[in-house]
Amino acid sequence: MDPMKLHFDIRDIFRAPRLALSGKKILVFVQALLVGYADYLILTYISFALAGYAFSETWSQYGLYPCLYGNPGPWYAYLIYWIGSILLLLAIHFGCTAVSRITFKQLKGDEFYSSGDAWKYVRKHWHPVVFTSVSFAFILIFFFGLAAVFALLGKIPYVGEFLFVIPYLLYFFGAIFTIYTAIVFGISFLYTPAIIAAYEEDTMGTVFNSYSITWSQPWRIVLYHHVLIPIGAFAGFLFVKFWIAGYHLINSFFGCDWFMGTKLANIVAYATNIVCPSSICSSLTACFSSCTSACCSNLSGCVLSPSADLASISGSETAAGILLAVFLFLLMLSSIAYVLSICSVGETLMFIIFKKNSDDDNILERKDEDDLEEEDEDTEENDNSTNAGDDTTSSEENSTE
Repeated sequence: MDPMKLHFDIRDIFRAPRLALSGKKILVFVQALLVGYADYLILTYISFALAGYAFSETWSQYGLYPCLYGNPGPWYAYLIYWIGSILLLLAIHFGCTAVSRITFKQLKGDEFYSSGDAWKYVRKHWHPVVFTSVSFAFILIFFFGLAAVFALLGKIPYVGEFLFVIPYLLYFFGAIFTIYTAIVFGISFLYTPAIIAAYEEDTMGTVFNSYSITWSQPWRIVLYHHVLIPIGAFAGFLFVKFWIAGYHLINSFFGCDWFMGTKLANIVAYATNIVCPSSICSSLTACFSSCTSACCSNLSGCVLSPSADLASISGSETAAGILLAVFLFLLMLSSIAYVLSICSVGETLMFIIFKKNSDDDNILERKDEDDLEEEDEDTEENDNSTNAGDDTTSSEENSTE
């Protein structure tokens, strides 16, 4: 199939919500979020245990959303907590790479590229996803370490003053480059998945392209995100509203007195108390004051269950409530996944536009590694068929003789 027709300007960014509304892409992010969340949840509760907190106490306060940050604890407990946080971010980054690959293939005209194919690609190219950020971190550490060495040399009596003054311009431009590198480091978080998925770069190539994009396309980066973020927020809002409408319709129909009535209220109340506990809303309200207060009041009216006495529900209702909580949690993850899908699709479109405008390189017309592998397989099949034909001809000639 032919590649999708793009304008290679800001108009293409408006396609992001529609392209992101794909079962494959949302499923990829749900899978990534589940893996990352499981790592974060387990390691965070381990960190709470290492900090001396009882599991029952932590669960009653945080439930499914534990956070050690802000609580007193030893350094090794915080080390475990931050490892869990990094694993969650890595899982999201891998999900972004997989969705970027699906988007790239879709833009090239391949609508049958599956989520399984995307995860195979991520497993093959996971190194630059991880080590691009590590490379930027080492670059910054190197410059700060070099600055520390020169600062120590500046402490030498009599000579140190001149060791600071004479190479001052070198220090100045080194500081400017360090600030620029820190900015590129932040931008690389946005575009690394797209660079790896669409341009099939390794770690050094991804680092180079991050510098190149930041230097050559700064205003497009700012302008395009001023378009992507509002339309992404609006599309995510509509998506959540449809989810809430379906949730309310089920509760209204099944929960009427002619049908399940109080039984449904008990089940839904128990489930939503697990997935969206009131303590989380109260904590957010305390942290973010009026803005979050309005959000939580809206949440209470839209998402939380009908009022029910949780102390009086039966064992079967409790078991059903736990099972329903799993489904509600997955639906909540799917809404987050759609927003992440919009961001990932938008960043992929931006990278394709940037390469076209800066290098006049339409990467949708380039042959990627899958195309080259198919060509190699076709060539091998043709060679095999040719050799088989030659063998057949030789055998016929021998039989004739």
